[in-house]
Amino acid sequence: MKTRILALKYIISDFFAAAISWGLFYSYRKVFVENISLNSFDVLNNTTFFLGLTVIPLFWVGLYYFAGEYRNLMRKSRLQELAATFKLTLVGSVILFFFLILDDYITSYKNYYNSFFTLFTLQSLITYFPRLFITSSTIRKIRNGKLYFRTLIIGAQEKAVKFISELDGKPKSSGNKFVGFIAVEPQNNPPLEKYLPQLGNSMDDINTIVQEQKIDEVIIALDYQEKNKLERVIAKLELLHTRTLMQPDLYDILTGNVNTTSLYGIPLLEVTHELMPPWQENVKRFLDVTLSFIAMLILIPVYIGIAIAVKTNSKGPIFYSHTRIGRFGKPFTIYKFRSMVVDAEKDGPQLSNKSDSRITSVGKFLRKTRMDELPQFFNVIIGNMSLVGPRPERQFFIDQIVERAPHYYHLLRVRPGITSLGQVKYGYAENVDEMIERLRYDIIYIENMSLYVDFKIMIYTIKTIFEASGK
Repeated sequence: MKTRILALKYIISDFFAAAISWGLFYSYRKVFVENISLNSFDVLNNTTFFLGLTVIPLFWVGLYYFAGEYRNLMRKSRLQELAATFKLTLVGSVILFFFLILDDYITSYKNYYNSFFTLFTLQSLITYFPRLFITSSTIRKIRNGKLYFRTLIIGAQEKAVKFISELDGKPKSSGNKFVGFIAVEPQNNPPLEKYLPQLGNSMDDINTIVQEQKIDEVIIALDYQEKNKLERVIAKLELLHTRTLMQPDLYDILTGNVNTTSLYGIPLLEVTHELMPPWQENVKRFLDVTLSFIAMLILIPVYIGIAIAVKTNSKGPIFYSHTRIGRFGKPFTIYKFRSMVVDAEKDGPQLSNKSDSRITSVGKFLRKTRMDELPQFFNVIIGNMSLVGPRPERQFFIDQIVERAPHYYHLLRVRPGITSLGQVKYGYAENVDEMIERLRYDIIYIENMSLYVDFKIMIYTIKTIFEASGK
């Protein structure tokens, strides 16, 4: 709730700052560029002026939203605020210049430079100072302990005790309110118990504890002898919406992976870093919805043709639906054109193979061309999936995969996709071994996510469809 209120403050501030700056800029253009006298300049009866006061602020707020300016507001610094404001103001001013100012009547090209500089200066300064006030107020409340992040420690030995002691010795609050700790393995009377209550018996309780305690941040503080558990600890945390930090080793510090400004100067490594820049993540979601909606409209004849073919080829429904696991481990219902006979899994979950007798003749064509996946555009529109992302799996197979490859949980940090790098490079997996083999392609995708990579994967997918070369 506190983050929503803070976001609302920023949005309202940015809206009115944009309205004021545009009003001043509009007046500047009329008086100093078009040389209209103040006596004949009547803004009260000017429809264009009032339209601009509504549309232009919405443009700026939309730009800030797509750039991710309304995320992680309680961890903003004043210097970051300054840099982000001036950078985005420059981008927005260029857009407005080419769309609204370039065709203005001018007496000299100097008017263009003056108009652009005036717009940029007014917008950046009038936007930044209210933001500076809000950011400074938030920082002050955090350091005074009025605002805080409910924090959980993972670890119970001397390193965790030293971390808590060092943090308590700081003159100002880091904003972390420690509610308890979890030991990576069950143990009696761990050293940290003198400082914090132990929550749960093991890491298996982490999801329940985070929900019940409303945890905002998790800090991993493991001793050297516990580091062999680190991979499974991080895998467990992949399913959480919390910010995860870790006390680094000397190697992490020397390689430059550590954010030394975290927790008021205590060096920490941020584990749950953003996989894509916020603006790309927002644009990705916008393109997902827009392109999926267009595709569903264009492909209506194809949908009808496939539906008729599926229905006449074998008995049973046209569509196949099943529960899959989505982002952060949340189950959802996936939709596909049916490519197998009815009751294909009456003996339990099974993966298909090249000579699978359960696949219908139409189903073979649909799988080779990936056309059985077309109904999933609906899943994309409602937010369960993305156009590009790791293919969603069933819980039955996930349980088998994570026993051997716990880093599979890393894939659940993003929305699953209709197509993926693993699907393009490897195709359908016929057993758990092949699913683990395909996993490395999806991990590569996750660690290199970008709009450019998404477009490349979509192009390869379209090529697969037309060549009918899918595995």
